[in-house]
Amino acid sequence: MQLRGIYTDDDAVSPVIGVILMVAITVMLAAVMGSFVLGLGQSSTNTSPRATFSFEYEEVDPNGPDSDDWGVVKVSHNGGDTVQDQELYVRGSGFNASGALDGGFDVTVPAGGTELDEYVLDRYGAEMDMTEPGLWNGTKSGDESGIVSGDFVYVYVASDYELDVVFESEEGQSSVTLQEDGGPDA
Repeated sequence: MQLRGIYTDDDAVSPVIGVILMVAITVMLAAVMGSFVLGLGQSSTNTSPRATFSFEYEEVDPNGPDSDDWGVVKVSHNGGDTVQDQELYVRGSGFNASGALDGGFDVTVPAGGTELDEYVLDRYGAEMDMTEPGLWNGTKSGDESGIVSGDFVYVYVASDYELDVVFESEEGQSSVTLQEDGGPDA
């Protein structure tokens, strides 16, 4: 046996390295494919926005101690990420749709006995935006109907309202409550 021949014969090195590389590539491809099949690859793209909202309630129709008072809540986007209008909802309880009548309101308020929408127009400079839960129906100042800091919506509610501003992705895969608030009688 020639010892010198063993040390200089390197014919088997190339096939061994090739097999190791092929196994490593196969394992990496399997990991990537598995993450997409299990949905792990999409979880990073479906993140909810980080935005803050404020709620300002004003009573506009006091009904006395035996029934709910009615008021207007101004829900404002105060800062953070832009939210697309088809992904932002105002939900909860205490909405007053009973006064709605062909786009107007037949509810009278203390300020001269005008209709509620006229009162809101005089008081806030805008018509009533929402009388029931649903998609954000207020201002949209951002690009492509985005809701940005400074945008707001007026909501007609009872004084015991509970409102949630909810982000729901258009695909329906994620839903997050961004902010919530309750009325003075909640």
